[in-house]
Amino acid sequence: MTRPRRPLTPLNPADLERFALRYVERYATTRGRLADYLRRKIRERGWSGDAAPDLTGLAQRMADLGYVNDRLFAESKASAMGRRGLGARRVSQALRHAGIKDEDADAVAPAVEADAPTSAIAFARRKRIGPFAREAVDRPQQEKHLAAMLRAGHALDLSRKIVRMAPGEDVEALIVPSWDHSN
Repeated sequence: MTRPRRPLTPLNPADLERFALRYVERYATTRGRLADYLRRKIRERGWSGDAAPDLTGLAQRMADLGYVNDRLFAESKASAMGRRGLGARRVSQALRHAGIKDEDADAVAPAVEADAPTSAIAFARRKRIGPFAREAVDRPQQEKHLAAMLRAGHALDLSRKIVRMAPGEDVEALIVPSWDHSN
């Protein structure tokens, strides 16, 4: 026979602060994600405070204390996604979903764009597309590869170049900046 559980007590401001501190010590997060987490906890347990909780204020206070840094989170997330082979469009969607404000996302965008060829090549290598394929593929298969690269967030022109490359072809030409005509 199981005992009935006691209902959880509603949260108060001190509990909310404790939950926020515990969350930021365990996870790299953004102000938006922290506020969403606290909102969920209030929905689960209820609120016993006199006034409505200021979740954005609490998240901002955690940022002011240095526990949350949206710009650093955006840089780290964009870098990790780029290494996995995801393109600029997917990175910007992920940052928006994480609650990164436009000014922080815009600060990261040039680095993401600069790494676009390297990221696309990493994706192609992982999926065995274009120069990394075992053998030449026919047009329907090329279209599937192109669709996969586009879903990964890569630009159409870069994706087409990679998909149309023959197996074993040198990909270094894609990494060289377009203004450098020394090759």
